[in-house]
Amino acid sequence: MSLSPPIETDEERLLRILKKVRRIELLTRGMVKETLGGAYHSRFKGQGIEFDDFREYQPGDDVRFLDWNVTARMNHPFVRKYIEERELTVALLVDVSASADYGSGEENKRERAAALAAVFAFSAVQNQDKVSLMLGSERLEHFLPPSKGGSHALRCLRDILYCRPQFKGTKLEVMMDIALRRIMHRGLVVVVSDFLQPVEQWQHSMALLAAKHDVVAVQICDPSEVDLPRVGRVTLRDPETGLQAVVDTGSDRLRAAYHEALSEHQRQLEAAFKRRGIEHLRLLDESDVVPALRAFFKRRQQGRRIA
Repeated sequence: MSLSPPIETDEERLLRILKKVRRIELLTRGMVKETLGGAYHSRFKGQGIEFDDFREYQPGDDVRFLDWNVTARMNHPFVRKYIEERELTVALLVDVSASADYGSGEENKRERAAALAAVFAFSAVQNQDKVSLMLGSERLEHFLPPSKGGSHALRCLRDILYCRPQFKGTKLEVMMDIALRRIMHRGLVVVVSDFLQPVEQWQHSMALLAAKHDVVAVQICDPSEVDLPRVGRVTLRDPETGLQAVVDTGSDRLRAAYHEALSEHQRQLEAAFKRRGIEHLRLLDESDVVPALRAFFKRRQQGRRIA
């Protein structure tokens, strides 16, 4: 006979979430201050969004801004000047469908998504930028308009963790299409999901989004989804559809078919991101968040990816 775990009250759940938010805040604030703030600023700020004038080339100027027509006419190198972009909107699009609540370790995928979103939110706060939040399942579940400040960043974290979606399924294209309409000026759009939805259903929407904005796709995986554990015959249930199936995880044939299907989906996913020039981060477990983000911002700081 087994005892059922005690039912958590709303108050107990809120207190637990607030403790988690505080832990995430402390972790990410330190990381942003230590290593990420300068990289964020150098990559996303000062790129310019509005043409201003021409001026003569000076040593150290970015050669990408050379204007060859003016240079040819004047017989001397000239560069284009832009009015500096002084404010950036960071839009966080977070998948809160039923599959996001799965986790085989201490944290589920939604909690890791919150930690990831916190890094971008506190980076934006440090650089006086605005942050907006969209939470989606098969529809838009929640929208938090762009705003600044630490309290707003904490509100984003709380909403990610505490949101109770009305729907279980996943339609990433719904959030992407809304973001395309609502974000008027070029910004940074961070899409956080396990991306288990078929690629063909959302890739067109993401292509349109990437044509207008700087898009980063963060894939949150669970180790047990990537490497199917050998635990014998078990009943598996799809959290989004409720469908159940009894499978033998010890079967070599089943394991080979599972890994082939997963590998093919991953290949399609990475190909879709590469075609559109979308930065892709894949986080496999809790320990991946900090090193993956440090590497990401370092790549951006070094200019390996030019928007």
